[in-house]
Amino acid sequence: MTAITFETLEKGTEIGACQIPVTRADLVAYAGASGDFNPIHWNERFANAVGLPGVIAHGMFTMGVAIQLVTNWVGDAGAIVDYQTRFSKPVPVPDAEGESSPASGGNVISVAGKIGALDQENRTARVDLTVTAPDAQGKEQKVLMKAQALVQLA
Repeated sequence: MTAITFETLEKGTEIGACQIPVTRADLVAYAGASGDFNPIHWNERFANAVGLPGVIAHGMFTMGVAIQLVTNWVGDAGAIVDYQTRFSKPVPVPDAEGESSPASGGNVISVAGKIGALDQENRTARVDLTVTAPDAQGKEQKVLMKAQALVQLA
């Protein structure tokens, strides 16, 4: 794999895209790792009772899996010096038994990235991410807004 260098980049260049499957098991594992055991992330009845369409992914889980595209592209997680986003919509994660869920259950988060800005003086690139997932009715929606990573390049 060829190393990414500042000189090879242009504003608007796409860095790639990926799809990340998310299951209820992923949410349980994340809850254990993060300590966030809020029942909206694992209990269907509770999530419905508070007005949600069902169990939803943790916001930080969604943010964390989205940045993996940038990490894979640059090849060094340490090169990411800043990462920010706004949470705009929840990611519903249907149970495998649910009628509207895929055969394997869960949902799929789609991530695409492109170079949004270059700073010659600091040799940084801002990567803008588009992060979407189907809502409870299956309509694709943006789940993160203004998702941007700042990458320090050689």
